[in-house]
Amino acid sequence: MSAPREPDSATAGALASLERTNALERIWLKDHTLWSESPTEITDRLGWLDVPLAMREELDAVTRFARRARDDGFAHVVVLGMGGSSLGAETLRRYFGEIPGWPQLIVLDSTIPAQVTAVAESISPASALFVVSSKSGDTIEPNVLYKFFAEEVRQSRAANPGQNFVAITDAGTPLDRLAARDGFRETFRNPPDIAGRYAVLSFFGLVPAALAGCDIAALLSGAERMRAACAPDVPTHQNPAARLGAAIAALAESGRDKLTLLTSPSLESFGLWAEQLVSESLGKDGKGIVPVAAEPIADPSAYANDRHFIHLKRAGEDSPTDALADALESGGHPIIRRRISDASDLGAELYLWEFAVAVAAAIMRVHPFNQPDVQRAKDLARQALDSMESTTERPRPPLKGSIPELLSTANPGDYLAILAYLRQTPRTDDAFSALRASVMNERGIATTLGYGPRYLHSTGQLHKGGKNNIIALIVTERRSQDLEIPGGPFTLGHLSDAQATADLQALTDAGRRVASVDIGEL
Repeated sequence: MSAPREPDSATAGALASLERTNALERIWLKDHTLWSESPTEITDRLGWLDVPLAMREELDAVTRFARRARDDGFAHVVVLGMGGSSLGAETLRRYFGEIPGWPQLIVLDSTIPAQVTAVAESISPASALFVVSSKSGDTIEPNVLYKFFAEEVRQSRAANPGQNFVAITDAGTPLDRLAARDGFRETFRNPPDIAGRYAVLSFFGLVPAALAGCDIAALLSGAERMRAACAPDVPTHQNPAARLGAAIAALAESGRDKLTLLTSPSLESFGLWAEQLVSESLGKDGKGIVPVAAEPIADPSAYANDRHFIHLKRAGEDSPTDALADALESGGHPIIRRRISDASDLGAELYLWEFAVAVAAAIMRVHPFNQPDVQRAKDLARQALDSMESTTERPRPPLKGSIPELLSTANPGDYLAILAYLRQTPRTDDAFSALRASVMNERGIATTLGYGPRYLHSTGQLHKGGKNNIIALIVTERRSQDLEIPGGPFTLGHLSDAQATADLQALTDAGRRVASVDIGEL
């Protein structure tokens, strides 16, 4: 891990404030007044503090289950989830890669018909183990994906189709009951006092990782080590989470509110996980820090003074971001450097970020565990689906404005959020990367990219609840295919179109500058 540098004056001031208010001790005491006058969704959302210890007790059971699944001949493990129920698993999948002798891990957090079709065509349903992952147990996306793949399994395997499914959820949820009714192979009931975006070191991250042969014991060892480093008896200025949380909050309050992650290739998905953690925890009440992940590399002159950078490097893995970090630091930009050498370091880093974001929230005086602006888009999507049920014609998401018109409104300190309801492919990634690079160079603003509906469970809270410095571009397509949801009144295409339509309305209602364009048929 990286050796800490001496903090700058703003960070030192934030650390001193944390020390005066006994903030670190109060976090461990689960004192809700550190963030809010009300204990709602705080006192019952701090289980992540002790989750390394809780999961250590479950380690043998999880690893035994994973070995049995491997020995039973499953070739693929497919996670069906959204947001905190899937992004942690995706981070671990990318870091560890495919491990010989173990099933290949696939994370499906999309309802785009082409994306679902691509996964369905890449596996044999009879030899795939599907992990249905939802804290609440009633999240619409994993529920409809379960219906789709349950039918695929039934058609290819007549006997005991439930044995191809695993549930991860809280006890007593609709998913918990569904798993019992349909004879799932196993249900992992997660500690209920952990919010989804803080769940990577719980069953939500560890079970999929173990099923793919990842070293979850090392992850937990690192998390335990970081937990000890953040213990309440550690002086504030020596606490790594206090130092990181104070730095990102102080830099944001000084105007550098675009937290830009520069990562080694195998850590790129760490940025997706951090995007949700930072944006959904801190982006509310007109405040927020904008996490910028997987942005194309540009000349150092393209980065304005509203940025601060975290360089997350994997030891032994070269990346163009290494030289960029050096150049930006030489140009006077704040750079926080983190180094990950092994799986233990990764577990420590994940725990560190969770704690640091809670610290930053205390400094910024925002509630880090709720998501008050997410429900509006969900309600509007439900209304759109209800209207679709009464007609045979599928309405398209409305068009609004154009890209040039939207970009003409950009001001210093703004950021462009590209919100794409398309299948994610190298081709689409490259196209959006070119657009982001052009905007960076010509407009001098930060850019983000989110694929729908995934981003609705991630950065969507920041878009509508954070500062009004977003210009949002919703991108849809005319789809050449759709997929039926067995027993459902709408299709996967209906669902994704309804979600795009709903978010356009929610952003407009929140007074955001937004355009919606259709790129035709891919």
